[in-house]
Amino acid sequence: MKAVVIKENQQELLEDFIRLNEEWISYYFEIEEVDRELAANPIKVIDNGGYIFSLIDEGEVKGVCALFNNGNGIFELARMAVSPSSQGKGFGKTLIEHALAKLTEIGAQQVYLVSNTKLTAAIELYKSYGFKTTSEGQHPVYTRANIVMSRHC
Repeated sequence: MKAVVIKENQQELLEDFIRLNEEWISYYFEIEEVDRELAANPIKVIDNGGYIFSLIDEGEVKGVCALFNNGNGIFELARMAVSPSSQGKGFGKTLIEHALAKLTEIGAQQVYLVSNTKLTAAIELYKSYGFKTTSEGQHPVYTRANIVMSRHC
């Protein structure tokens, strides 16, 4: 059995990044204009000093997440998605641990995320890694988001 591998900023895996994101967004919510803009040009995340992580298991991308660079040492942990058939295998934890390690490695100051309180498993995962709620209520960018959580790196 091959070990799980996480690849960073691999342009050839950006289609999987978009596919997995659209899959989970469509399952829980609706695709928004901001999602269409990212799908049209996902390389901009990397070009802006951010990171896209692709978790590969058995030769396939089974999970993804990103760190959007907001400048001044602040990053957004975003777009975490694990394929439905691969959920419950700890891939979300593996991705978040990799992202947090990258933030430490690059000397980031703070990381935040936007989510929705109906995603209880995700919220509990974030809390277990030290994320604290910084605001609740309708998010100005994402219609689907109603909670912002953050932590220091």
